[in-house]
Amino acid sequence: MSDQGPTEQELRAAYEAELKRLRVEDVLVQTVVSLLNLGGRKAGLAPGTEDERDPEQLRMAIEGARALMPLVEPVLGSEAGQIRDILSQLQLAYASARGATPAEPAPPSSQERPQPQTESGPGPAEKSGRLWIPGQ
Repeated sequence: MSDQGPTEQELRAAYEAELKRLRVEDVLVQTVVSLLNLGGRKAGLAPGTEDERDPEQLRMAIEGARALMPLVEPVLGSEAGQIRDILSQLQLAYASARGATPAEPAPPSSQERPQPQTESGPGPAEKSGRLWIPGQ
């Protein structure tokens, strides 16, 4: 008897069975967790990952997780607070990393930042409180 493993048809059937069982919210939760884990590495927070620091990758991980949070919070239930805490830690790490980079000038403070002539204050996304602006 040869041990060739599953046939292509068996693999396809197993994949189809997994897709039937899988729910979109499960994938969304797993994506948020993956983004937070990867963000932690890109922040250099995990032991042994200090050489992996990448503020731009960290920013993308934060923004991706923040975008998905409204969809996954109902699924997470009581665990949503823990996920928000981890996200907050990553945001602080990002702010710290951006502030510690001497090669880049710091963004102007809100008093120094010129306001667009056509608007009289923050736009609808910023007013909603759901927009994360680095450094603010």
